[in-house]
Amino acid sequence: MLCSMVRDMSMEVRVEAFCALGKIEMVSEEILLQTLSKKVLVTMKGKKSLAQYSDEQLETSGSSVAGAFMHGLEDEFHEVRKAACHSLRTLTIFSAKFAGEALNLLMDVLNDDSILVRLQAFETMHRMATFDCLTVQETHMHMFLGTLVDNDTLIRSSARKILKLAKLQKLKLFRLTIDALLENLERHPQDEADVLSVLFHIGRNHGKFVVRIIEEVFPQMEPMSNGKLGFDSVRVAALLVLAISAPLSRERDCNIPPTIFSYAVTYLGRISQALSDLMNQNSLLDYLSQCSRSSGPYAIEFNFKVGEPCLPNANVPTFTSNEIIGSIAMPLPQKTGGTSEILSPTTKKPREARTSLVEYQLDVHDEVTKSINVILAKVKDIWPLVLSGFMNEVLRTLRSCREELATFTSDSHASADVFSFTKQYIQIVKLLIMAWVNFLSSTHFPCGMGELDLVLGKLDRRLRDLKSAFIRLSEEEELHILELILVTCMLRLSKVEICCNLGTLRKLSSMMSRVEYLLRDGSVEPSRFIIEVGKLSSEFGSSSLNEASFNPLLIRRVLESFSLKQLVLCGRLKHMKAELDIPDNEYENPLRFVAGLPVGIPCYITLHNISAESRLWLKMTVNEDNESTQFVFLDLNHFGGCDDVRIFMFTAPFYKTPKAFSFTIRVCICMECLSEVEDVSSVKRWGPRHELTYLCREKDVYLSMVK
Repeated sequence: MLCSMVRDMSMEVRVEAFCALGKIEMVSEEILLQTLSKKVLVTMKGKKSLAQYSDEQLETSGSSVAGAFMHGLEDEFHEVRKAACHSLRTLTIFSAKFAGEALNLLMDVLNDDSILVRLQAFETMHRMATFDCLTVQETHMHMFLGTLVDNDTLIRSSARKILKLAKLQKLKLFRLTIDALLENLERHPQDEADVLSVLFHIGRNHGKFVVRIIEEVFPQMEPMSNGKLGFDSVRVAALLVLAISAPLSRERDCNIPPTIFSYAVTYLGRISQALSDLMNQNSLLDYLSQCSRSSGPYAIEFNFKVGEPCLPNANVPTFTSNEIIGSIAMPLPQKTGGTSEILSPTTKKPREARTSLVEYQLDVHDEVTKSINVILAKVKDIWPLVLSGFMNEVLRTLRSCREELATFTSDSHASADVFSFTKQYIQIVKLLIMAWVNFLSSTHFPCGMGELDLVLGKLDRRLRDLKSAFIRLSEEEELHILELILVTCMLRLSKVEICCNLGTLRKLSSMMSRVEYLLRDGSVEPSRFIIEVGKLSSEFGSSSLNEASFNPLLIRRVLESFSLKQLVLCGRLKHMKAELDIPDNEYENPLRFVAGLPVGIPCYITLHNISAESRLWLKMTVNEDNESTQFVFLDLNHFGGCDDVRIFMFTAPFYKTPKAFSFTIRVCICMECLSEVEDVSSVKRWGPRHELTYLCREKDVYLSMVK
């Protein structure tokens, strides 16, 4: 019955029919094979449907299911073709024979006019590879490998994703694949990190083939008389990555010349960036160091399930850039009994080596957090200098803190989030000091540090970004940020005219409500400033908006009770951020549009640590005025992925195309700050109703009129 619905006159019905087919959990191989052939192969009479839980007998003729998927993959509407590809994801794992026949059709789909259909075909093949149902024949390879040089970034990325799991039976196919990846690298150098990662994975799955390839190219890789490698650095880096993957193969006798690993150290930065999902730079350096000193089989274990290197007797020391090359010949320190030691960069005391890279990274992250808390203690210590008027010393200390922060490096995403948070926090403290100087207006303070309105506006935006763009803050961390927001509100009330104070009062009341909620259980002691603001907020709430309510002396007394406390980070926070790319769009290669008609802006979006409940908007602006700004809502429930990382393609419609030969749209991704007071002016218009925080930099999109 479902197969008969794929020929329905309604496009929507055909789409739903294929979606329903993809949810079937049990079906016979004969029926599956019949859906791929328009010629009736068998007549299913008297067969019992395995999808039913009753004893009812169904008589289904072969003609009712004949060629169902062929009809779907050849449908005139791309929505139907995409749904047909999607339903094959589940059904191909039921039968190896069906998967092989379906692959023939999917290869033809790779030439589809719709990029969405092609991407879905790749997704189906990736699932087949995941369940070990993908058997690529020589007849398929040329068409498949041709997608590695496609002009579309997503197509190339999807093809490489499949190759990471591919298992090739012949050396000839392996050669074709390596050549295609090298051509991909040559034509699209921006794909370098991903191509190198694929070469490492595919080499690990085909160790003996790698040995054959390296034996042929090794003479070309010998250094010339000037000490440099013999051919272009991109190609040699790719072949080095392929070579160093062989010892991690499950196949036996995959021996690579030790000098290859020494050569790979000269490309340590590029290779470690490509293999960041498997090991960090220090672990990679240790692995290359071991292999470069080995003359026989490699006694190296690798956790294939998790992808973490488990190097026996391995140290993971911290090297400076000048020590990297010299460390190749450095023996690994040992304790009696064969236990390795690691020297801590902070304590200089040996500690027992971890067998798990994850545990090691957690240790590093804890040490980084402790070091950053030392910097934050210095930031706290400048407040007495601010009150005493030593502004040159204050600015010098803040600059020193920023420079010290810039010296930290880490491969951990968690540490990177802490870096980003601390960098923004130091900028906020600087703006707060500028606002405080304007507030005090003492003769011994330097003037010309910015008008208060301008400084407070910047301070508001920075604090909003810090509060909204970071999640998993501890109660103490959030309370510290809220206190800075309250200081900003009080500074604004102390200077700005009464007519502008209504919005500030609403924000003050909202922030105080959150503060009271955090203090409800008494586990955190409120500061004197928060207590004073609470009293003043109660007075504002019980008074009408008049001049008496804004006694400058009263507000000044509350502000004078403020003292900057030390912010102590616990290290659990995560940064909500986005990456936006407009593929194949440059000033010399603009998108085409017709004046007065909508134009689609293709957006390649990557979201980090953003839940589906977040309200995200794509903001598109032509000029600075609000009339030319357009918002498009991004409903994350319609896209795949998880909260940690979500990658998808989205075509945003822009309706306000001007009557011009060319123009530029500035596009960025914003998130509504739902904890902020609702913007009353936005109620009657389409778009966000709360203040926005920007998750990425603005991207210029170039458009030119169709002539």
